[in-house]
This record gives sequence, structure tokens and C-alpha cells, in this order.
Amino acid sequence: MKHVSLGGLDVSRLGLGTMGMSAFYTGARVDDAESIRTIRRALDLGVTLIDTAEAYGPYLNEELVGQAITGRRDQVVLATKFGLVNRRGPEQRGLDSRPENIRVAVEGSLRRLGTDHIDLYYQHRVDPQVPIEDVVSTMGALVQEGKIRHLGLSEASVATIRRAHAVHPITALQTEYSLWTRDPEAEILPLVRELGIGFVAYSPLGRGFLTGQIRSTEALDADDFRSRNPRFAQQNLDRNLRIVDEVETVAAEAGATPAQVALAWILAQGDDIVPIPGTRRVSRLEENLAAASLELTKEQIARLDALPAAVGDRYDDMSAING
Repeated sequence: MKHVSLGGLDVSRLGLGTMGMSAFYTGARVDDAESIRTIRRALDLGVTLIDTAEAYGPYLNEELVGQAITGRRDQVVLATKFGLVNRRGPEQRGLDSRPENIRVAVEGSLRRLGTDHIDLYYQHRVDPQVPIEDVVSTMGALVQEGKIRHLGLSEASVATIRRAHAVHPITALQTEYSLWTRDPEAEILPLVRELGIGFVAYSPLGRGFLTGQIRSTEALDADDFRSRNPRFAQQNLDRNLRIVDEVETVAAEAGATPAQVALAWILAQGDDIVPIPGTRRVSRLEENLAAASLELTKEQIARLDALPAAVGDRYDDMSAING
């Protein structure tokens, strides 16, 4: 697989998001053995960027990834995140990027992942109670100690990215980006390109929506994140299907699947953007990775560019986004 530079960090053109193997989606934890096979198959096919977080489970996904990469650590650019597990007290939930919590978090992640260093360590969400300068200074100290190699932010605002980058170079920004989430194009993408920061696109398949497989929430488990997500509310979902309809039309023309078209569109936006589609199954992994060799025509890209914006917020609570 082709490699690209993610803010100076060499990674495969497509990465693998592992969240859904352990949390938040229907089917999570149903078949850990298949999830492990999927991660190992990704490595076989040349994927290097594997993305997890302590909050996925919590902790369970890091343990799963650690098991999957045993004996193959040198093939992996290992990314994980802190800040969504609150250790202020048993009754506390939400954000926690206090320097002392970052140090507890990194030690736990290292242990669960079975490694002595993390290649790319993200603040999962900006914590308004802790100045970003304090957060990045602590992360920078962890670089000096050899526990992490590169710094990342997730869902940070333009102002926060600038302040963070002034303290220590930020390698990558991870933010939702897909044909139904185009928000980063206005300000975030121009900024990270100005600063030389790579961009990691999470949920590049619109949380499965752009595959064309979800036309109602009836088949989703009650605790599936999407069953409470505004964009999947039936009145919004019905309107958002026009996006999928056009993706399916382009897929038929290209002799590809809707997922491959959605990923190929992101890949066409620039070599500094690395999508991390998630899946629990080897078959879906192989389908997704085939998008790297799919070239859409200029006319097809223009039609996809012209698609309407999705109806509904990305989260039911947007307060922790773009902090």
C-alpha cells in the first residue's frame, strides 16, 4: 500500500479505526477473534496506522489491539487517545486532561497495548478546564521521556490548534470528515495545511451510513450510539438518504461499492488526509482497502462535491466539539 506523510509521520494511505470492535456500535465485542483477525489482516495488507483510545470500552479496545499486534509491533504506527476517561472521582464523568491524569492515562495505555511507546498520542477532546498549553507541555514531556513519539489533537478548534502548535509541534489532527461531514473544509483543513499538520479523517463512511446498508435504525441495538444520533433520527435519515443514493449511482458507474466510492472521494481531497475506516470483519476491511486503487473521474468527484449537507447535528451534544 502507498505511504504518505502525516505531518512528518510515515503512515499507510489508509488506516484502521478499531473503536467499533469494542464499543458504541451494534456487534461490538460479539466476536473478538474476528476483530483480531481483521487487525492482523490489515497489517498483512500493508496498513500501518492502527487507531484506538482508552475510552473505547473503556480500556477493552486497547487490550484487544495489544493482543492483535503482539509480535508485530514494528509494523504498526500505534495511535491512541486520552481525556475522555475522568479520574477526578467515582462520580465524575466527561473530560479530564489534567496533567496528572495524562500521566496515569499513558501508563495504562502502554500496559494494555503491550508496548514501551505510543507513536501518536491524541488529546481525545479539548478540556475547557485545563489550558491547552498545560496539556501540550505535559505531552511534550512524555516525548522527552520516550513514552510517546508524536502529538495529536482530536476535534479541536482553529484557535486551540494554533495555541497548541506554538508550544510543541502537533503532528496530526483527527476530526470527523466524510461526504456527510464537510465541516473541516472551511477553516480546519486550511489551517492544518498552513501549519504542516496531518489530518486523520475518522468516520469516513459516515458511521456506516455511506455504505448504503443503513436505511433505518430498526436493526441497531438499543445501546448503539447511532440510535440516539440526530442524523440517524428517521425524519433526518430519510432526507439524508439522497446523499447515499448519489454515492450508489457513482458506485454503479465505477464498478465499485458505495464504501469504496466514499473513501476514494476522501483520498482525492489530498495526500495529507488519511482516512481510518473502522470494521470488525476481514471482508469489509478488504473492501475498504480496495478504495486506494479506485480513481473517480473529475465529473464524478464534482457530482459528489455538490451533494447537499447532511441534516442533523453530528452528536446529540456538540459541546465537546471544536473546543
